[in-house]
Amino acid sequence: MSALLRHLLSLGLVTMLAACATPLPPAPVAELAPTGRLRAAINFGNPILATKEAATGELRGVSVDLARELGRRLGVPVELVTFPAAGKVVEAVTAAQVDIGFVAIDPVRGAGMLQTPPYVIIEGAYLVRNDSPIQSNAEVDRAGNRIVVGNGSAYDLHLTRELKHARLVKAPTSPAVTDLFLAEKLEVAAGVKQQLQADAKRLPGLRLLDGRFMVIQQAMGLPKGRDAGARYLAAFIEEMKSSGFVAAALARHRIEGAAVAPAAR
Repeated sequence: MSALLRHLLSLGLVTMLAACATPLPPAPVAELAPTGRLRAAINFGNPILATKEAATGELRGVSVDLARELGRRLGVPVELVTFPAAGKVVEAVTAAQVDIGFVAIDPVRGAGMLQTPPYVIIEGAYLVRNDSPIQSNAEVDRAGNRIVVGNGSAYDLHLTRELKHARLVKAPTSPAVTDLFLAEKLEVAAGVKQQLQADAKRLPGLRLLDGRFMVIQQAMGLPKGRDAGARYLAAFIEEMKSSGFVAAALARHRIEGAAVAPAAR
């Protein structure tokens, strides 16, 4: 194949990929970064989204990468505002104390903010003791069972709506769920599957129930009234998924238990 032909084919491929990409509308910097900085709420209580290095305090994760890429495209510096729990992120976004946040799609949370389509999908799982009589997810919602969840987490909101017989117990944050589960001798712990798997390896005598009890769609959120910003963020998320940015971030940070969300319809 001649060099000219290879060049023309390459140009054709680039043109085809560009035509398939979701076009970004003009960046509404005044809505996304009204202070001249992009204030991004980062929840390091969910290890799939972000973690904080113990030695250095450095933040890493897919949500951190997305915030920095968004700031680069807007041409503004990024200020990472950290929170230990998703509920605190929701409060900060709703009150416009930050410009963007990374939260699960939920009707309760959606009532106080604007949200994009999802960028990753995460599984929620149950953890029990090895000697627990509970063998399946279907056996969890029974009278006498106490389920501990992170206060204000997506699991808390979901189970608050869905449970008919079991009782919820609230831990202050999602990472504290298993410790409270053991300390209070509760029947079930609920949370991010990856976090509970790590706890089961860290602590003896624990097992995860097979399967999942819910699927969480993680999205970007921003304060209400910033409609142009919401349109830009929606297109931005679609491009980050289709370009492979989100998949590469999950691989780079060695994240298991999460998948790139499908393209929005």
